[in-house]
Amino acid sequence: MRPIANPDFVACVQRSFDKQHAMHLIRATLPVVEPGRTEIHVPHWEGIEQQHGFVHGGVVGMIADSAAGYAAMTLVPATASVLTVEYKMNLMAPADGEKLIARGKVVRPGKTLIVTQAEVFAVKDGKETACALMQQTIMVMQGKAEK
Repeated sequence: MRPIANPDFVACVQRSFDKQHAMHLIRATLPVVEPGRTEIHVPHWEGIEQQHGFVHGGVVGMIADSAAGYAAMTLVPATASVLTVEYKMNLMAPADGEKLIARGKVVRPGKTLIVTQAEVFAVKDGKETACALMQQTIMVMQGKAEK
C-alpha cells in the first residue's frame, strides 16, 4: 500500500458518499472507511427486491462498485477523484438476508489506474453468506476534484 496522499481522506470519502443520491435511494450507509478499505451496508427492504424476494442483483452491483471505488478514493490526493472504468462481477448466491455488506479493498494502487475488489455478503440470523465477488478498475482523475 502506498503512503496516504490525503490525510483528510475519511471526510472526503464521506462527503462524496453523501452526494450519491443512488446510495440514499437504496438506504445505504458507509460505516467503515480505512486506508484502502471501505464497507457499505444496505438493509433488505421491499423496495430493492426482485421477483423472488432477494435483493436485486443491480443493487448488489451498485454497492460493490461503490465500496471498491471508495476504497480506491482513500488513496488518492484531495485534488483528484476516481471513476470506475470496468468491473466484472460473479453473483454466487441469492442476496437473501436482513442486510447486505459490501467490503471493498484496493488490490493494486497506481497513479493512473487502481485495481480493486469487493465482496458482498448477505447477513441472515447473524451469519454472513458470500453472494457476490467483483474485480474493478478505477481511473484516477488527477486535478479533477468532485463537484
